[in-house]
Amino acid sequence: MEHDELAAWLRLTLTPGVGNATARKLLHHFGLPQQVFAQSAAALRVCTSAAQSQALQTLPPALQPLLEKTWQWLQSSNADLRKEIAPLGHPLYPAALLNSDDPPLLLYLMGATRFLDAQAPALTMRNCLAVVGSRNPTAQGQDNAHAFAQTLRASGLTIVSGLALGIDAAAHEGALQAASPQDTTPATIAVVGTGLDRVYPSRHRELAHRIAAQGLLLSEYPLGTAPLAAHFPKRNRIIAGLCQGLLVVEAAPASGSLITARLAADQGREVFAIPGSIHAPQSRGCHALIRQGATLVESAQDVLEDLHFSQPCIPAATTADAAPTPDTAIDTAESPLLQALAFDPVGLDTLVARTGLDTASLWVQLLELELSGQVARLPGGLFQRMALA
Repeated sequence: MEHDELAAWLRLTLTPGVGNATARKLLHHFGLPQQVFAQSAAALRVCTSAAQSQALQTLPPALQPLLEKTWQWLQSSNADLRKEIAPLGHPLYPAALLNSDDPPLLLYLMGATRFLDAQAPALTMRNCLAVVGSRNPTAQGQDNAHAFAQTLRASGLTIVSGLALGIDAAAHEGALQAASPQDTTPATIAVVGTGLDRVYPSRHRELAHRIAAQGLLLSEYPLGTAPLAAHFPKRNRIIAGLCQGLLVVEAAPASGSLITARLAADQGREVFAIPGSIHAPQSRGCHALIRQGATLVESAQDVLEDLHFSQPCIPAATTADAAPTPDTAIDTAESPLLQALAFDPVGLDTLVARTGLDTASLWVQLLELELSGQVARLPGGLFQRMALA
């Protein structure tokens, strides 16, 4: 993108009172942004109000510093890490998103150079599946997100999520574990609610760097944009629009994940949900989705079959529902505590009542099971049995 063209696009996004819908009308009527700003106030009134027309005639004060910052950011690309801006109609702008509700005017992209080739774009809806869920998942939910994402990526799907704590991070990590330097499509895409010169949450800085090396970071927000609360529900429409399907791992009844699922369903995308314990608050959103028509899935293979995705051979070690080996199988006859735990989160008092063990003995056994990976300690003094792969 040339300097003048970038300036015109940024000016359009910065013009007060002119949102995405109005901007698309202007582009449809006049052509490129440079042509929009060449129009008289009277001509602009065909698509805008008087106030909008006047705003379009005025240079936004923030334009020049943002332009220089963005131009320098673009020039800092190198052989391994590439930075791009894809406006509507650009070869790197995903067609699936272009045809979704309220497509962004600009997409900021950063990632491995091989995935940002305008001659052969690697980003197509056919290859993308979103994985979303709770920021405070159970240990089993986090493991499920990681295992599903790992298997689905090993089968050729690009895993899309939001870089948030919890399920999002586990999904990105699972996809990265199945990534290869020879991949021709991104292992994972993080759709963020800030400018790409920021990482939120900050603890995911190292994860974001690894995503950029094996996939893509994507945002509609200009550089320098802070993590404002309103940005995250808005970015969910991009997560939904990029993919042919969306998997909800764990979610509360009123959560951003359910908003994303509704957006995906409204756009004709497949929605999948993993069921959980009836006693776990994090499972209630998934159960509500299933009642509303989402597809219940118990394995990554269920997702692949429902999408009719022609996948390569899946390594047995990465299947989300692999059967326990003789070495890791739980001998429930010798472990009454595991039988008492089942797979629901339970508290210590409940375990005392179920097993008849004293508190001291319970603590010792729970610690041993936790160290062996068979039990996870949850917030609020709860424990949960883990499914071993």
